[in-house]
Amino acid sequence: MIRIGIVGCGRILNAHLQGYLRLREAGVDTFRITALCARNPDDARMFQTRGKGPTPRPPVVDPASGDPLAAPHTYISDLHADVEVGIFTDYAEMIASGTVDAVNDFTTLAMHHQVGSVALSAGMHLLTQKPLAITVKAAQRMLALAAATKRTFGVFENVRQLELVRAQHWAVATGLIGVPQFASMGMLGGLWSPDKIVAETPWRHDKLRAGGGGSIDIGVHQMDWLRYVMGEVESVSAMTGIFVPQRTHTHASGEQTTIVADVDDTYMATIRFVNQSLAQVSWSWAGLPQSVMIEGMPVFVGSDGMIRNDRIISRSGHESSLLDMFHANMTESQREQWFPLGLKDAAAISQFDWLQAIERQTQPETSAAEGIRDLAAAYAILESQHSNRHVTLQEVLNGDVSGYQHPINEWYGLVP
Repeated sequence: MIRIGIVGCGRILNAHLQGYLRLREAGVDTFRITALCARNPDDARMFQTRGKGPTPRPPVVDPASGDPLAAPHTYISDLHADVEVGIFTDYAEMIASGTVDAVNDFTTLAMHHQVGSVALSAGMHLLTQKPLAITVKAAQRMLALAAATKRTFGVFENVRQLELVRAQHWAVATGLIGVPQFASMGMLGGLWSPDKIVAETPWRHDKLRAGGGGSIDIGVHQMDWLRYVMGEVESVSAMTGIFVPQRTHTHASGEQTTIVADVDDTYMATIRFVNQSLAQVSWSWAGLPQSVMIEGMPVFVGSDGMIRNDRIISRSGHESSLLDMFHANMTESQREQWFPLGLKDAAAISQFDWLQAIERQTQPETSAAEGIRDLAAAYAILESQHSNRHVTLQEVLNGDVSGYQHPINEWYGLVP
């Protein structure tokens, strides 16, 4: 039985608990959540027992959107009631308590390398919310600890487990659109535009706590998606902007909170992959609430056809449902690999893969080794802007290009 301690009890925790609930419903009985840790103990008690504790927070986005931040409020008691869930306000005390074997880190980004270092040094297995760490150097230190302690270390990157993304990966890998040539994805403006505090979390606009703006928060998703479908990233050329240096949240009472933003709210990047295909990616939290995007985004184009969201179009113009084709033609081994136990929830798939990797003493599909490449590719956007040139993924991984990240690394004592 794997005893899991959760650090960080914010809104995203509901999505993770929903995933664990799906596992329990599927008959998985190899884990128990035995501890919750939050700086404010009431934040942890909010998730402890249904019918008890503080009132849940309202969602920050429409639940109909499917956004993980709007997952229904879920309690540990919904999963199991045969263990007493400990409440902690210090993650080091939780890890040293003898009540957990593994840690899920759902804290803010600046805490990931701090929580992760304590957990891995104590011999805990670790699953970290994306992005993997505040900088590439911070992530590298965590990977080195995981290797030294021989622990399973995964990152919760909930894009590649999505049904449509699995289908897009399958279609390109199977050769249904021929040789990959180029792709495009992104959105300019929308929910948090023109000047709202994203997800009502001010830290997302602070370089020392978020690393970057949309380039890191959304960029790691885009890079994971592109790497999974198109292949490994070779280099990135990008420009970023801060078009809204002040952002405001209006509370239900009418009172307003205004903050200064010192990270990008907009980026546009061109990516070259190792196979020499290209991609254009973009994102903006500026602009207007009426978002701008290419119809059918994302688009993946090859020598013999293209994918537009759920549509696959041949060179002759024949169009059909990619998902229908995917489910009709993938092998049973692929089905079991990509949707084990018939699971469709991305969190559940990721958690099940991580739990199995612990039992097998291996690494999960979305391992920290994958997560650091997503992170480095996203940071390549900012390093390209900072250095005014295109940069390679390897340069960012090696630390040969790290001018943008250097002040962050200094702040956290990650450089001599």
